[in-house]
Amino acid sequence: MTVQLLVTDRNLNFVGDPITGWTKLTCDLNFNAPASGSVELPAWPSVMEQLQPGNRLVVVRDQQIWMAGPMEFPQDPYSWDLGTNASPGTVVVRFSDDLARIAGYVTYPEPAKSFADQTTTSDVKRKIVASTAEETIRTLVNETCGPGALPARRIERLVLDTIADVGTAQVLTTRFEPLLDVCRKAAVTDKLGFRTRQVGDEIRFGVYEPRDLTKTVRFSDGLGNLRSVQSTLGAPTATSELVMGGTDPAEDPPEGDPAYERVYVEVSSNQHVDWWRVEKFIEKSGVDDDSEGELTEAGVLAFGNDNPTASLSTVTVDTEDLRAGRDFGLGDKVAVVLPTGLEISDVVQSIGLAAEPDSGELVTTVIGNNDKTTTTRMVWTVRDLAYRLGQLEGRG
Repeated sequence: MTVQLLVTDRNLNFVGDPITGWTKLTCDLNFNAPASGSVELPAWPSVMEQLQPGNRLVVVRDQQIWMAGPMEFPQDPYSWDLGTNASPGTVVVRFSDDLARIAGYVTYPEPAKSFADQTTTSDVKRKIVASTAEETIRTLVNETCGPGALPARRIERLVLDTIADVGTAQVLTTRFEPLLDVCRKAAVTDKLGFRTRQVGDEIRFGVYEPRDLTKTVRFSDGLGNLRSVQSTLGAPTATSELVMGGTDPAEDPPEGDPAYERVYVEVSSNQHVDWWRVEKFIEKSGVDDDSEGELTEAGVLAFGNDNPTASLSTVTVDTEDLRAGRDFGLGDKVAVVLPTGLEISDVVQSIGLAAEPDSGELVTTVIGNNDKTTTTRMVWTVRDLAYRLGQLEGRG
């Protein structure tokens, strides 16, 4: 293991010698989200001079840049104690990758105008018609904070990476939304990834298509590269959506006037068969009837938040035969054989590096999602896992 720490200013100029004497380093790279990292350093004056607002930390592993980006907390905290700390004390730096800079922007309806000059007569939206999802994402970043943005909004040294020509045609509208939220919305249909990487004196933003590696990248207890499994399963918050439409009645409506009648539609998910009945009331005023399915649609959409919830994540470790960054990367779909024998295929959500000079390094990968989801596939996967665990307990 060879890890080197360097500090640059926002223009990628090195501001001092490589930092030595660090004691604990962690770096977590995340799929379509900013990375997070921290490192504990000796608080020598030569080090503290580099830990200034606006500077970036560059982590080099085996002569390749593993992670590079702004110091979000250059000194968090600095500590010295007469009884426990030797001079000069220690300082912890918390940092991210350059995607965090992009995450700090919102989309303008009229990106060529300053915020103060945006149109005031109507709620204008930015409409992007693109031949690929990649083109949509590149356009968003370029006109918001890239080379094509207003000078005051440009991120120093940020350029667009080589075109990958991935994704399908789409139309997207946006107005004052967090930039990365819109990028994720554009990427989700084609399951695309996007990232920043430092190459020389440039920060390159690019879009890519994750790979299906389920045949070649596999993890299991038997292979010695599966470290832990965690799953959750929760009850639905509603099994019957009770949707009320129609028009609000006047204080004294004419008797029998249909303009003042309410309309009631019940939409069932049938989840009460497995769980129990849970009712939720939804008001949809202004919709006079369900002839076009609007009331039913409101109930169906509500199940997106109210169905049973599930999550499943696994943590793997690098081995000589299978290494993160070399054999697979963020967003790639890989296969995991759980201790119960159930095999799942899911995407690489996070890759973490933990290093200490005395004990070496550990690279772990999170596959699957820790966030609770209501998707049918995930709910049934977790239920199958729970059933198989029960079978194992019964045999024991």
